[in-house]
Amino acid sequence: MIKQILNRLPRKPSKSAENRDGGSSASPSNASTSSRSSDLSTAQSGNSSATTVSGVTSLTLGPNHGNRLPQAANAKANGSAVCETLPSFKDVPTAEKQTLFIKKLNLCCVLFDFTDPTKHLKEKDIKRQTLVELVDYLSSVNVKFTETVIQEIVKMVSSNLFRPLTPQPRENKVLEAFDLEDDEPLMDPAWPHLQIVYEFFLRFVASPETDAKLSKRYVDHSFVLRLLDLFDSEDPREREFLKTVLHRIYGKFMVHRPFIRKSINNIFYRFIFETEKHNGIAELLEILGSIINGFALPLKEEHKLFLVRALIPLHKPKCVHMYHQQLSYCITQFVEKDCKLADTVIRGLLKYWPITNSSKEVVFLGELEEVLEATQPPEFQRCMVPLFHQISRCLSSSHFQVAERALFLWNYDHVENLIKQNRNVILPIIFPALEKNARGHWNQAVQNLTLNVRKIFSDIDSELFEECLQKFEEDEAQEEEVKRKREITWKRLEELAGMKAASNEPVLVSHKTMPHSPSG
Repeated sequence: MIKQILNRLPRKPSKSAENRDGGSSASPSNASTSSRSSDLSTAQSGNSSATTVSGVTSLTLGPNHGNRLPQAANAKANGSAVCETLPSFKDVPTAEKQTLFIKKLNLCCVLFDFTDPTKHLKEKDIKRQTLVELVDYLSSVNVKFTETVIQEIVKMVSSNLFRPLTPQPRENKVLEAFDLEDDEPLMDPAWPHLQIVYEFFLRFVASPETDAKLSKRYVDHSFVLRLLDLFDSEDPREREFLKTVLHRIYGKFMVHRPFIRKSINNIFYRFIFETEKHNGIAELLEILGSIINGFALPLKEEHKLFLVRALIPLHKPKCVHMYHQQLSYCITQFVEKDCKLADTVIRGLLKYWPITNSSKEVVFLGELEEVLEATQPPEFQRCMVPLFHQISRCLSSSHFQVAERALFLWNYDHVENLIKQNRNVILPIIFPALEKNARGHWNQAVQNLTLNVRKIFSDIDSELFEECLQKFEEDEAQEEEVKRKREITWKRLEELAGMKAASNEPVLVSHKTMPHSPSG
């Protein structure tokens, strides 16, 4: 009984227990160094200076290692991040290299504040050198990575890459696409470390020693989602690396492919219908262009829905010019793989065709040229009436670049042949715009191009051309008559108003006096 009571009393901790509580190891592999780290931490009382021994340096983690994103400043203030000598890979036997590799991975999980370039300069350089050493080792390894190694690799990469992005303040420029294009991109001050981490992870994914079946447990859906979130980074260097990394993940982990496509879809939906603000749309579309290029035929219904629900609505945002080149490539890939989709694509373009944005119209006309180049006659005939009503409006545009780009359609042999084959429908639609341009467009280049197009129709079917010309002249004469009657009516109203002005009597005009006109 007395022994039981005494056992319940608190005991004074022993020295070994203090060491165990003072600094936990980052992983079982570096348990032998944890007691030394904690003793050194206690002796230095929170000193944050790094030590260098034989030119080989590294950083160890303290009890805060369990945090997802440990901050170096806080860790050092607690005395938990200190320097420890680790040998180089070439100085240890082959059997010990994996253990050393894991230790170095854990030591690289410490993060630093790069917003102040004067802080922790030596420690930052120590970590950079360690990261470079890890990249070199990864390139030379010739044995399969174990599950423990893969877990530690993903943990280190996650700790360094997955962070809250700091958007550049833009005041009220969110929807001003052209202002956004002029702004200087925000360069991440932590890039000297981030770049090496990206290079390290890229080599890990591409390495033949990486087992996809084993790695997918750690490079999972959660990892992919957080990687996709980084595409909103304002640093173009980071987005370029992300593009390559995601493409390699898509190629290596086949099980993740549907999830990656779905997740990219969700980013597009949020961008189109909610924010209209995202920095990585062009890079994501570039990845998709490569993915679409590899789609097997016949196309799955899932892929066609992606075209209709995501790619075509991407023409809606004002900043479409910032990613239009990549978008146009994706759209054209679909049409080249399945020519029956040309009608869907062209009608989609017409749905989002700009009304008052001339520069956006020029962009749309450029994409239309590429789509029509891959369009076959049956699909062309399905959409040619609404299409050439829109082209007629472009031909009549007072903005010379819009009219000029519309006339460039006749420079493509395939498009010209499609138009010639269906001239009986197309020419009556566009003839009024052609004739008005030829008679008096203010831009000489547009006038010359219009005369060339008129000559094409005149040479191929002079009878149809004369019919259209006669109808145009009749419509012009009728319009002039309506205009003349309208002027007579207004003149009569002014005379009656002048006669009644002195008496302040209301002016009454009979229906006989003012002829009805549909355009009046």
